Amino acid sequence: MKASYFRYMLQFKRPGGTSRGVLHEKETFILEIEEEGKKGTGECAIFRGLSFDDRPDYEEKLQWLCENIQQDKHYLQEELAEFPSIWFGYEQAVLNLKHGDHLYFPSEFTEGKSAITINGLIWMGDIGYMEEQIQDKLDKGFHCIKLKIGVDWPSEYQILKQLREKFSADQLELRVDANGGFSKEEAITVLQQLADLGIHSIEQPVKAGNWEEMASLCAVTPTPIALDEELIGIIDPEEKRKLLETIKPQYIILKPALAGGFSGSDEWISLAGSMNIGWWITSALESNIGLNAIAQYTFTKKSPMPQGLGTGSLFVNNFESSLDLRNELLWFKI
Repeated sequence: MKASYFRYMLQFKRPGGTSRGVLHEKETFILEIEEEGKKGTGECAIFRGLSFDDRPDYEEKLQWLCENIQQDKHYLQEELAEFPSIWFGYEQAVLNLKHGDHLYFPSEFTEGKSAITINGLIWMGDIGYMEEQIQDKLDKGFHCIKLKIGVDWPSEYQILKQLREKFSADQLELRVDANGGFSKEEAITVLQQLADLGIHSIEQPVKAGNWEEMASLCAVTPTPIALDEELIGIIDPEEKRKLLETIKPQYIILKPALAGGFSGSDEWISLAGSMNIGWWITSALESNIGLNAIAQYTFTKKSPMPQGLGTGSLFVNNFESSLDLRNELLWFKI
């Protein structure tokens, strides 16, 4: 068995606005494992500025993995504990080596018999651009839309208000993602305003790392709160349990590239289930390689909620896609 990797820069068709700034390109690394004439491909989907493993020695560790690819899986997992996106790529490559073609988790999804319902993601921008995206998603038949908020709340609130005036909560599920954009005092007001509009949930209203603040908000919030960035960097299972027991969120959001791959996500899902905490899975600007693997994994988890999976259409130079979006349903191409 041998392994190699290469760096790849994904270029946005249009800069993607978030509360952390505007994204023009997305760096990623593709890992390939070869054995007996077969090849497995995975994506080490680092997210600069957000990933726990955004470190100067990242490529050094990736090279280490390639040189030690024949080592025991449990040994590699321990060694890569602080590099969740590399472990994520390794898990994919091993699964793809086993199943071949573009398969990672064979199921009715990869047989083209079932699809995954996803939410439509609205990127930050000026009001005109956000309204244009919303109309496009509505025209395509989406019943669940997620908006990035936290940059210009008064304007963002007006958009949500207008949407709710047109569509009831039964007709259109609205989720918002603040990326830690509010102070605790601001969040208290925002949470009530969202509740008045029948908003499904808000992701990460305050910055990650403020467990006590988040716990006090989750205890009284009229709008369900979902933890997102809060989960990043929590590796130890007992620490994961402690975080959930302390904050008691209504939901958690799982990004496999940031949460320790599929095995790390499985741990979070198991813990959340034992505490009656809801969850869904989202992608994190992976290329079509990682996105395909996440979609296949997501289907096997059988969540009835719309999932936060991208479509790979944000980039001008993406790899060929194995996925096909029809209205709000994500299908596997067969």
